[in-house]
Amino acid sequence: MIGNRAIGTFELELVSPTRPAGYPAHWWLTVPETEAASWEILPQQAGSGEVILSKRNELGLLSNFAPTPLVFQGRTYQSLEGFWQAMKYPEGKTDPRATFPGITWRYDRDEVSRMVGFEAKAAGKLASENMRRMGIDWVTFDGQRLPYRTMERGTHYQLIVQATWAKVRQNPRVRDTLLATGGLTLRPDHHQPSDAPPAWRYHEILMAIRAVLAASDE
Repeated sequence: MIGNRAIGTFELELVSPTRPAGYPAHWWLTVPETEAASWEILPQQAGSGEVILSKRNELGLLSNFAPTPLVFQGRTYQSLEGFWQAMKYPEGKTDPRATFPGITWRYDRDEVSRMVGFEAKAAGKLASENMRRMGIDWVTFDGQRLPYRTMERGTHYQLIVQATWAKVRQNPRVRDTLLATGGLTLRPDHHQPSDAPPAWRYHEILMAIRAVLAASDE
């Protein structure tokens, strides 16, 4: 159950020009703005040909926050968000982040890997504050330092893409939900800065994956 809708519910109805025929009507369900979270873009705020990847319905499966376990390069993560935020944490006792004077870590990397949703996001926020205090702008994977906020589609971006592919391939309901969005333009359900790095634009990564899946009928 995501929000107030059961996953897998499909209601085909043409409601307005922004709600195309052939798709579940509840993807554009009007939610009172008074019920919106401060970060939230509501389903009805989609433009023509668009759909919001709202956590209020099954499209929330496509969110990084969703509890969609994946195995990536030999490690298990309970969500893509857990994978993302774990990279901010020390990889071991000799990691310079672990030995930096005056810095403490509430969690270790394995604990964050097991987190989902807002818990993982909160753990990442704590790590980001530590990064700010240390004056660093990098995260790590297998000991390699990777710029965290960059417009380049470098190693960090490629890791996010590969992990997203793993999530889609290893969770059939995620794959089916993604393909069910057909030719709709996917939009995030939260506000992103206009200069958000490519790795942060999960909706664009998902559309690229969808195109490959649709073309190959994988």
